[in-house]
Amino acid sequence: MALSTLTSKGQITLPREVREHLHIAEGDRVEFRIERDGGVRLAPVSGSVRDLYGCLRRADVPAPGLEDLEEALLESLAADDERIRRGGR
Repeated sequence: MALSTLTSKGQITLPREVREHLHIAEGDRVEFRIERDGGVRLAPVSGSVRDLYGCLRRADVPAPGLEDLEEALLESLAADDERIRRGGR
């Protein structure tokens, strides 16, 4: 069982085992749900729709073709080769 103490500002620190169990970290949001039996349930708040902005291509922009993807891959590999030849990582 994990325990925490309420501060004068009404704050608590979630014990490490609770944060790890919920897979949450600093900056993540947590929802407190009051249950009918009087208990309280914590649940991580999943991202909003705004978090998805930009992950899908626009409908008016055509998807890259296989040739475009192959060209981009070859350019990337050539850049990696050049960097390695110069002694970079």
